[in-house]
Amino acid sequence: MKRLFRQTAVIARRDFVATVATPTFLVFLLAPLFMIGFGLVGGLGASKMASNVTERAAIAALVPAVDGAKLQRADATLRATYRSENKPAELRVLAPAADPDAQARALMADKETDVYAVLYGPLDRPTILRASTSEISAPYLAELAEQALRNDRAGIVAGERLSHPDISAVTREAPSRSGRQSIGFGAVFVIFFLTLLLAGQAVGMMAEEKGNKVIEILAAAVPLEAVFLGKLIGMFGVALLFIAFWGTIAGGAVLIQPDAASIAASVPAIGFPLFFLLGAAYFTMAYMLLGAVFLGVGAQASTVREIQMLSLPITIVQVGMFGLSSAAASSPGSTLAFFAQIFPLSSPFAMAARGATDPRLWPHLLALGWQLFWVALTITVAARLFRRGVLKSGSGGFKFLFGRKRDGDLAEADPDSLTQM
Repeated sequence: MKRLFRQTAVIARRDFVATVATPTFLVFLLAPLFMIGFGLVGGLGASKMASNVTERAAIAALVPAVDGAKLQRADATLRATYRSENKPAELRVLAPAADPDAQARALMADKETDVYAVLYGPLDRPTILRASTSEISAPYLAELAEQALRNDRAGIVAGERLSHPDISAVTREAPSRSGRQSIGFGAVFVIFFLTLLLAGQAVGMMAEEKGNKVIEILAAAVPLEAVFLGKLIGMFGVALLFIAFWGTIAGGAVLIQPDAASIAASVPAIGFPLFFLLGAAYFTMAYMLLGAVFLGVGAQASTVREIQMLSLPITIVQVGMFGLSSAAASSPGSTLAFFAQIFPLSSPFAMAARGATDPRLWPHLLALGWQLFWVALTITVAARLFRRGVLKSGSGGFKFLFGRKRDGDLAEADPDSLTQM
């Protein structure tokens, strides 16, 4: 066992150095900058388009000036109760023509302005036309007419208020259930995103070394299990370096202007220190499991096309596990959540979300042991499949999965010599 650990460490160091000590690693490390840049460009374009739509959108009232003033006063009062992103379109009051119905239809057919709804007629029995794509503008105009009539009959003048509320913000002493569920979903998303972003590089690495016959030399020097585990640990070290770099930047950005009130109101049930520690452990298990699957895929593939064809189903399954874990995070304690927590591919995500809503620690210890078992099993199966399918040295039946067989005549070779490959 000591020799196996030493061989694994040598393979891990070799792959880590070979990946980090290259100019392309800098491109990989800074890749999120390009993602952020493209995201900002796309966001600015979408924001500009949305602002243009908002500026051109309107609702109209074809009423006399007296009724128009009443509607505008009611609009000023009601509009203040909406969030800025949910406010109705701008109210425009126009004098009615001889045929208000034709005037209203002409307004809605105008190509220069998007008129969502038009009101005309007396306020006690108004007629409202609305666009088929808008469902809230017509009820809002109806409510404006109702509120204008109520204000008129009550004798309320413009700007007068009958109540003067004193509004104070109160910080919750105990975290809310929805806040904790939001933290759980955030943990699911972060682990899924990092795993999917970083684990996929194991496919190409394995296929490349298989193509240039390096993997055969490694397999002759050390057991294949040590090769697979060492490569997995080496790539995990690269992933940790990537996370440390961007985590430092993100942490500094948060500390510049922290929102202490929202953080205090959303403390995970297990506490922040243990929650972050368990999150790191579950990310490790998720990366190891997915990385082991990708290593097995890369070991079976011979061309880039085969890699793409084999990787796509795994990615689709992983997205499905993200959906399953997200549903489990929104319904803790349910049968769906229990299934997601014991299913190997979704267990790291679902258990990370559980830490936000369940203060018990022992389920996490069981889950980590369960996930570690599946990581070991996946590495073993991948190594046996590679030995049997590629090296043509495995035995038949189930023995190729669990049989103990030396990978070559050089099994006793010094693993330190592998660092020169």
